[in-house]
Amino acid sequence: MSTLLSSLGRWSFRHPWRVLVSWLIVLGIAGAGALTLGAGTDNSFSIPGTESQAGLEQLNRSFPAVSGTSAQIIVVAADGDSITDDPYRKDIENAVDHLADLDDSVLSATSPYDENVSGMINDDKTAGIIRLQFDGQSTDVSEKTKDGLRSVVADLSDELPSGSQTALGGDLFATSIPGVTLTEAIGLLIALLVLIVTFRSFVVAGLPLLTAVLGVGISMAGIFAATAFASVSSTTPLLALMLGLAVGIDYALFIMARHQDQVREGVDPEESASRAVGTAGSAVVFAGITVLIALIGLGFAGIPFLTTMGIAASAAVAVAVAIAVTLTPALLGFMKGRVAGRPRKAPTLRRAQGPKTRDSQPENEGKATPAPAARRRFSDRWVTGVTKHPILVSLAVVIGLGIVAVPALSLNLALPNAGVLPKDSEARQSYDLVGEQFGPGFNGPLILTGSIVTSTDPLGLMEDLGDAVAKIDGVKEVALSTPNETADTGIVQIIPETAPDDPATADLVRELRSHHDEWLKEFGIDLKVTGFTAVGIDISDQLGNALLPFGIFVIGLSLILLTVVFRSIWVPVTAAAGYLLSIVAGFGIVGAVFEWGWFSDALHVAKVGPIISFMPIILMGVLFGLAMDYQVFLVSRMREDYVHDPDGKSPDRATRRAAALRAVRSGFTGSAKVVTAAGLIMFAVFVAFVPEGDSSLKPIALGLAAGIAIDAFLVRMTLIPALMAILGERAWQIPSWLEKILPSVDIEGEAVERERHLSAWPGDDSVVAADDLALADAGIEALHLRVAQGGTAVLTGGAPGALRVLALTLAGRVTPDSGRLRVASHLLPGRAAWVRAHVGVVLVSDAGAAASDLSEALRGRTALVVIDGVDSLPAAERDQLAARLRDADAATAVVLTAASPVSALEILAQAGRPTPDVIDVFPSADTPASRRHPAVLASPAGGLDDNPGSAHSDESSEVTA
Repeated sequence: MSTLLSSLGRWSFRHPWRVLVSWLIVLGIAGAGALTLGAGTDNSFSIPGTESQAGLEQLNRSFPAVSGTSAQIIVVAADGDSITDDPYRKDIENAVDHLADLDDSVLSATSPYDENVSGMINDDKTAGIIRLQFDGQSTDVSEKTKDGLRSVVADLSDELPSGSQTALGGDLFATSIPGVTLTEAIGLLIALLVLIVTFRSFVVAGLPLLTAVLGVGISMAGIFAATAFASVSSTTPLLALMLGLAVGIDYALFIMARHQDQVREGVDPEESASRAVGTAGSAVVFAGITVLIALIGLGFAGIPFLTTMGIAASAAVAVAVAIAVTLTPALLGFMKGRVAGRPRKAPTLRRAQGPKTRDSQPENEGKATPAPAARRRFSDRWVTGVTKHPILVSLAVVIGLGIVAVPALSLNLALPNAGVLPKDSEARQSYDLVGEQFGPGFNGPLILTGSIVTSTDPLGLMEDLGDAVAKIDGVKEVALSTPNETADTGIVQIIPETAPDDPATADLVRELRSHHDEWLKEFGIDLKVTGFTAVGIDISDQLGNALLPFGIFVIGLSLILLTVVFRSIWVPVTAAAGYLLSIVAGFGIVGAVFEWGWFSDALHVAKVGPIISFMPIILMGVLFGLAMDYQVFLVSRMREDYVHDPDGKSPDRATRRAAALRAVRSGFTGSAKVVTAAGLIMFAVFVAFVPEGDSSLKPIALGLAAGIAIDAFLVRMTLIPALMAILGERAWQIPSWLEKILPSVDIEGEAVERERHLSAWPGDDSVVAADDLALADAGIEALHLRVAQGGTAVLTGGAPGALRVLALTLAGRVTPDSGRLRVASHLLPGRAAWVRAHVGVVLVSDAGAAASDLSEALRGRTALVVIDGVDSLPAAERDQLAARLRDADAATAVVLTAASPVSALEILAQAGRPTPDVIDVFPSADTPASRRHPAVLASPAGGLDDNPGSAHSDESSEVTA
């Protein structure tokens, strides 16, 4: 991957206009899709497979008058008046008549004075409620209808006696559509300031913001365009906005910081951009993939709107990654070498003032003496202090975060309702008035429904059922217990004693469901508990049940990914433990603010109480990906320094431990600046959504901001270095059996660095160059080989299977175990994709297909063709093969493998190809010298040794096995 990204970065640097225009076209297409296809967001929550959802679907079929969304108007009489007085009754009933004729979507408007309902006038007769039932869910009710409702309520308020109150609310107005406010721009301003300090350049600092804003624009437009095909909640775009901005800025920051450091060291800007995308860009792609997996894992909950939210947010992250590795180097291509920024002040020399002599002149006047040593950077002093007392630091962090996590035990989950809207909202005022006048349970009625088609006395049956329900603890009253018009379905409307988001209401729902079998036996009705409140409780319960499997998935994923990346057991364990600490501490801070009320006024929390039910699972998924970002960027630098320290391979344990400690300190110092900037930027972006943010998004934003700050600065930059110091060299140990089965993942750009070190090797224009090539499956330990452009070679000896492995290796289809191999100017294994594109391979297994396979292999600009097993072909097929080779480009090199070279030599002679070098890959004592030495060169002196265990000799030129 790193070599692919390196080439992509180089191409983007060379063609900046193409890349920029391409992304602008994508933005235009997405924007046009959003304008033409956008159908608006949908805040109706459903959860297939639950009892409440099944109940709603049953009501929709048999009792549509109570299945859709509802609204209510509360009227509170003036002090000393009664709501039953004639002036109130007349005005309210006139308003009910207007409401019933308002729109076709209004199925019914019920007066509080209706004899068929009870409980619509409170016990003190100071307030009454008008109930409205609509056809469909809240998103199906048009804005025109809502405006008509507001107009009727305003007229009613004008007509009622002075001192009375009216408020419009209910399920229809229970949720708000979140939007972007000016406060979010403060987060971007803080991010810009951090970038200016990091890059020491105003222009360079603006580039990550530019890429992030462009990425967010594309993803947001795509999400709104997708509303034409899927139901998207109003919280989804803002979550994608938060994540897109945060990761978009950070990913560009990682690449640009690496590029700037390299340019300051004198690296050519184009080469630096290529290296930066190949190294830091590889880590960016890995980090982005972890975020994607975690967000897509939100589907664990089995809740459609949450799955859609995860997919939308992951799309925003994917766009941010794609822009980071393409548009970032393109913008660097516009700037060329103007990215170094303002240089830091270099240490100056001071003039020495020596002792006075007799002529009153200082003895050393005019002589320059070195300035005092430069002050140690804060990151160096920090990591030194942390690693000097690692056990004490570790205990302090763990105990401190444990204390911070205590409020998490108080977290209660619920779907948002009008009670969490701002206090100046009319729906919130209605919610509070209803709770004050009728009791909190009136804001969240429950519905029991079931089929009564077999009943001979539906009215009596429903009356008896209502009486039984009224006896249940937690039921304040049964407002309605009646069959529908066709007497095949009955409903019981229950008013709980507690608010819809109160845990006691969830307990009541469970209690009602526990009587299912009893009432089925007594009344013969298969009852289901449903309604808006029951749906919210079911969603919260299912989300709570999904937390454990999701947590196991996320932590297990982190263990696997980090084990593959770092080749270590302890590094993944410490990373996962740190992630758990960050999560519970983030939950603790959310609990302290939203459950305990700490700083709730300062953060404009509308109501202290239960938080939105999908906050924990979103926080776990998002924070996992971001935490892995910091883990990779910090610890990969430590690993790199330890691997390149000769003392790390010392037989003396104390020496290895000292090397490990040095690597922790140097790796931390080398990456602390970028990680600090990234943490501050993400914190600023997330925290900006807290003060004026939507009530549903506010706890998520606060949890992410707190989690990022804790994870970046307390866990990754304090606890992890301390734990790594405690572990010492053991941090980098892994069982040999596990090492063998782990796939190789290059996220540190090792392949890019290898290419840089071997850029001058082999020093000629050979199409195939191999030194110390080892293939365990073929039994080859140290093969040296050269094939010139347009040249030919015949590889022979050994078992046919071994030669086939060698042929596939030269064609880029099999990865060598060690050694150096360059084919068609590309270094393997990093450039295997390029080699496969320029090298054809023919495996002779079906004689009749060999010639046609060769024609296919020679298509295009083929630099090399490898043909395996030619000695198994009959004479006629050899002639066809020779004819194809005769017509091939003379510049195409040919390598044939055969157990015996005779057939291969005949084919090449018929094709008119140059006299081949015949090389016995497995020479024996009686192998002629002519088959030992031609075109076989020793490994050149110097250069990067990729196989330290193999011998390099300038005198030996044998092919060895």
